[in-house]
Parts: sequence; C-alpha cells; structure tokens
Amino acid sequence: MAVNPSSGVRASSQPWLHQRGVEIQSFGTVRDFPVGLPRETREYSCQRLNQILADTQILYSLYKKHHWLMRGPTFYQLHLLLDKHAGEQLPIIDAIAERIQTLGGVAVGDPRQVAEMTVIPRPPDGVEEVPAMLSRLLEAHETILVAAHDAASRAADMGDDGTDDLLVSEVVRTGELQAWFLAEHLVDTPLVRT
Repeated sequence: MAVNPSSGVRASSQPWLHQRGVEIQSFGTVRDFPVGLPRETREYSCQRLNQILADTQILYSLYKKHHWLMRGPTFYQLHLLLDKHAGEQLPIIDAIAERIQTLGGVAVGDPRQVAEMTVIPRPPDGVEEVPAMLSRLLEAHETILVAAHDAASRAADMGDDGTDDLLVSEVVRTGELQAWFLAEHLVDTPLVRT
C-alpha cells in the first residue's frame, strides 16, 4: 500500500462503503445565505418553489408515461411531442431545485416525498384513452400555472426578483406554450374534408 507523503496515511483504492450520516439540514428550513433577502422571504419562496417542484416532477413523469402509452392514428406525432415536452420540463425541474438551494433551502428530490407532496391527481396505473391522457396533462399544467402565477406575484411583492423571474420566464412561459400545443390536439376538426 502506498503512503501519502503529505499526510503519512496509507492510500487505498478501496471505497468506504455503507456510510451513514446525520441529517445536517431539515426539509422546510433555510440556511442564512448572503443573497440580500430576509429569512421570511426565503422561507416563503422555498415553500412555494418546493410545491411547484414536486408538481413539475409529477408532470414530467406523466409526460413520459403518456409518451410510452400513446395509441391511435396520431401516435407518432403525439409520441414525439410528449417526449419533447418531457425533455423541456427537465431543465425547469433543475432550475427550480437550484433556486431553492440558492435561497438556503432544501429541494424536494426523493420521489416518495414528491408523491406525498404533489397536488396533481394520480392517473390510473393502466392506459387511458388518448383524449383523457391529454386532458390529464392539461389539468396538471393548469395546476402548476395557477400556483406559479400566484407565487411569482407574491415573490415579487416580497422583493424576491430571482424567484419571480424563474417562475415567469421558465415555468409559466414553457407551461403555457406546452398547454397550447396539447389543447389544439383536442379540437374536433375534420382531417380530410370540410
């Protein structure tokens, strides 16, 4: 075994497995960070952002589920569209989580905790008809958009411009565009004649 000359400790390539630690910050708390915002503002923003984060993670999962289970004559187009929308949700999820961390909070990341927190209704385990899948996605978007509009407005009133900007520029703009694309697939128009 080689000895590290600076410390005199023997070096080994064996990983230290099965380590456990103590929780060093509880979920729902914020650390003091020099970001120019009062603790109450950061606590409020972290709480609202964590709810939107949990719901957005569920939205992402619904997009993937419906992408896999798509059926019918528009299968190919919707299969690709839902996968594209799912991919566009991933950077939003990351941005929300990083904003929570920037404010000194703890971002919800465990899928089990996400499932406990979300307000998005659980879909059936099986396959729904295509219009029901699209409606379910639209309802999830609307839930998130209502929360994001309210949280952005309140964050702006409290001086948290970063959270306001994130919610408007990422969550709201992307969500509104995706909802438009989905809603247009539920319009009953003839395909080949008028």
